[in-house]
Amino acid sequence: MTHEDPTQYIPSPATPDALVVVAAVIVRAGRLMVVSKQAAPEFFYLPGGKPDPGESPLETLRRELDEELGAGLVAPRFLAEIDSVAVLEDLPMRLTVFETRLDREPVPAAELAALRWTTGHDGDLRLAPALTDHILPMLRRSGALAA
Repeated sequence: MTHEDPTQYIPSPATPDALVVVAAVIVRAGRLMVVSKQAAPEFFYLPGGKPDPGESPLETLRRELDEELGAGLVAPRFLAEIDSVAVLEDLPMRLTVFETRLDREPVPAAELAALRWTTGHDGDLRLAPALTDHILPMLRRSGALAA
């Protein structure tokens, strides 16, 4: 399900106990950007975060990428809604994912510990279940990630 105008995307209702998270898929030269947080630097996931009250998914993503990476969105496009498990909280999670480019080189800030580019085959990275179970297979099927 893709939307030409990402501002028109309306998320499906999540289960009442699910965390609601918005994240970005940023692929460059066949590699996906993943980040880790200072609270758990051993786990990597997509950049993004939880919405503030009243924020749309796209507003959330703009704010989070500005805070965490010092970068803005370029041509964001709705990619998927994924039900998974939040790795740190061990709770159900509804993840809304947008594919985007960035308007400048990302620099980890705020609560981020690290930024890496991966094909998903790096044995030294512990990736969140939403990545291994959903995002990476989707990107491989589309040919976006290097083999």
